[in-house]
Amino acid sequence: MRSIKCVVVGDGAVGKTCLLISYTTNQFPQDYVPTVFDNYSANLMVDDERVTLNLWDTAGQEEYDRLRPLSYQQTEIFIICFSLVEPTSFANVKNKWIPEIKHHSPKNVLILLVGTKLDLRDDPHVLDQLEEYGQSPISFEQGRKLANEVGCINYMECSAASQQGVSEIFEYAIKAVLHPPTEERKVNQAANMKQHTPLPAQPVQRKVKKSKKCTIL
Repeated sequence: MRSIKCVVVGDGAVGKTCLLISYTTNQFPQDYVPTVFDNYSANLMVDDERVTLNLWDTAGQEEYDRLRPLSYQQTEIFIICFSLVEPTSFANVKNKWIPEIKHHSPKNVLILLVGTKLDLRDDPHVLDQLEEYGQSPISFEQGRKLANEVGCINYMECSAASQQGVSEIFEYAIKAVLHPPTEERKVNQAANMKQHTPLPAQPVQRKVKKSKKCTIL
């Protein structure tokens, strides 16, 4: 059985842990949960191949900068998250996360860029707050352009709150590892990606093994 290690990184409070909880439980945590996600392992069937998906959460705050890379060993795909309504987190993709991953990982490691909090991009209250600081939400085109610039294999967007696009992200990540992108890793939309079939057949009943307790660094 093929085992895949996927590590999720990004600034603090952009929704990394919520994304993982939403995917693994089909529920959205109502309260902020700063990196208290158990390591998650699920058995899935992808393209007639049995796969064990191992998901790792990380803390994005500066105080963990020296410890966080310890979790990067043997990672096959990174998911860099930024909030679509937090421009600073978008800028840090290029300024912090890409350099950190490239410094601690093989040059051919796969990186998927994900914009979170899609449900807030058109929220009037959020738009008013951003406008007060002369800012605006990150558009899909901006995200796709950045993904191309920094060599990510794709750019995708999601909302952990509504679960829009959540499962598609991990389906894409798994298939990217099994069938690595070619042609200079051009960024393509994931709409045409075939869905994986979990074991057992119903997505909400994945076979799960959790690690012991857990602030994941």
